[in-house]
This record gives sequence, structure tokens and C-alpha cells, in this order.
Amino acid sequence: MTTSYTTAELRDTVAMLSSPPLIRLITEIDDNGPIPARGLTRTLADLSTHHLRQTTDQARTLGLIRVRPGVGVGLTEAGTELADVYDATARWARRHAYPSGISDFTSRIQHTLRLVAEALAPVVADGPGCSAGDHFTSAKMDADFVGACDLLHQWLSAYPQAARLAEYEFAA
Repeated sequence: MTTSYTTAELRDTVAMLSSPPLIRLITEIDDNGPIPARGLTRTLADLSTHHLRQTTDQARTLGLIRVRPGVGVGLTEAGTELADVYDATARWARRHAYPSGISDFTSRIQHTLRLVAEALAPVVADGPGCSAGDHFTSAKMDADFVGACDLLHQWLSAYPQAARLAEYEFAA
């Protein structure tokens, strides 16, 4: 099923998915498994209680995480697939030293997601793929970049509630 996104919806959705606390939460669980519910503040100690609560509420609303008694906070299928998007964008960014050679994991994902969304915008309603606009070099349009575009497009098509939540979040 393909869901049509306007350029503004795509921009807002990618901005929401690029939230550093959300990236941290999803990748931490993806890398290390479920986090005990009471262990979130210890695991993500650099996030304030407010940001952590806001992020977990947002992730739960998006269907990215679930809390299972005795197991903790784990990823849903949507969360696991978003972690794959994050991994693909970070892999491309690392290979191309994007946005710079000394960028951290989160900023690599943020910047690359914006770049992927920019490349994806012209085709998001028509099907998977990236549009190689005039400003994209062949290095940027390598297989990893196209793969990241395809993963993001698939995720957006499979989980259209992200655009609805982004619209609510950015309207508030």
C-alpha cells in the first residue's frame, strides 16, 4: 500500500523521526534489547525526565515501542523497521563523512534523513526510489543511499500514522 505524502508532511514526519531522543531510544533498544521500564532513566541518563517521557509517549503513539511486563520496553515491528532506516542512513553517512568527518551517530542520522527525504520527495507518492536532482552527485546516489531512500519510503508507506502524528506535533 502506498500512502501519498505532501512535501510538508514528508518534511514534518522526517523532522519528527529525526528527534535525537527518539533516535537514541530506538537505537538503544535495537542494539541492546528491551530496557526494563524503570531502567530507562538509567540507560538514557543524559535525557531529562520530561524529554524521556515525551519521547516514550511519542514512540508508543507511533507504535514503535511496547511495554511488556517482566520484559521491559521493546521495539515493535515498526520500531525495528525504523531502526533499520536509522542504520542504513548512518552507514551511508559514515562512509561519506556526512555531514562531517567528526559527526556523532545521531547528527549523522538527522542530516542524512533530511537528505534522503529531499531526494525522496518527488517520488514519494509514485513508488519507491530516489530522485537524483541536480544537486546530488553520483557519490551520494550510491546503492546505500538508494537503499536508505527505499527503506524510508517503505516505512512511511507501511506506517502512515507517522504523518498524522507529525501534523499534530508540529501544529501544537
